[in-house]
Amino acid sequence: MRHIMIRSILAMVWAAGATMNGVRGNLQMSLFYLLLCGLCLVSAYSEWKKQKQ
Repeated sequence: MRHIMIRSILAMVWAAGATMNGVRGNLQMSLFYLLLCGLCLVSAYSEWKKQKQ
C-alpha cells in the first residue's frame, strides 16, 4: 500500500509541475511532466489492481 501512496503523491507533484509550466508558457516541459504524471498514475493503478486480487 505504501508504494501506491508514494506513486500517487509523485503523480500529484508532477501534475503541479505541469500546471506551473503551462501557466508560464513552457508547453514542452508541461507535456513532459504530464507524461511523467500519467506513468506514475498507471503504475499506481496497476499495483492497486494487483493487490486487490
